[in-house]
Amino acid sequence: MLFTETILPGAFIIDIAPIHDERGFFARTWAPEEFQKRGLDPALAQCNASWNKKRGTLRGMHFQSEPFGEVKIVRCTGGAMLDVIVDLRKSSPTYRQWTSVELTASNHRALYIPKGLAHGFITLTDDVEVYYHVSAPFSPAHATGVRWNDPAFTITWPFEPTVISEKDRAWPDFAA
Repeated sequence: MLFTETILPGAFIIDIAPIHDERGFFARTWAPEEFQKRGLDPALAQCNASWNKKRGTLRGMHFQSEPFGEVKIVRCTGGAMLDVIVDLRKSSPTYRQWTSVELTASNHRALYIPKGLAHGFITLTDDVEVYYHVSAPFSPAHATGVRWNDPAFTITWPFEPTVISEKDRAWPDFAA
């Protein structure tokens, strides 16, 4: 696995190192020791999947507050999506900044998202499946988010979403 740090400290793009042969390829996608040697949290409490029927579906921007803050490792296993993360760590030099990574079934990339970042994505194709490793169990009382179009972040989305939940549409303005 190849780890490339994004502009947000502690967030990494993870590329596989495929071994090719006449059948295709084999690649490791999870090895806790690879994360530990980079100082990354390898805890795994649950795995989640989401399937998104239509291009333009937006999910996010979600995170869990402490003590249920969570690390996420997100991979697109079908279709294509633009994954977006926002740094909400007040002590971070990139506080309130965002970055994005295109994750597709064909590029086999994953995104490691540390605690304290909000996460969301927009689907670039129909039939997008997303697979998550998560370091903490889901706690409805600690599930929260920020609005995808909040002017505090000025996220540049590739196009206007066509499908978005009322919950994600209704997050209040960010209060620093």
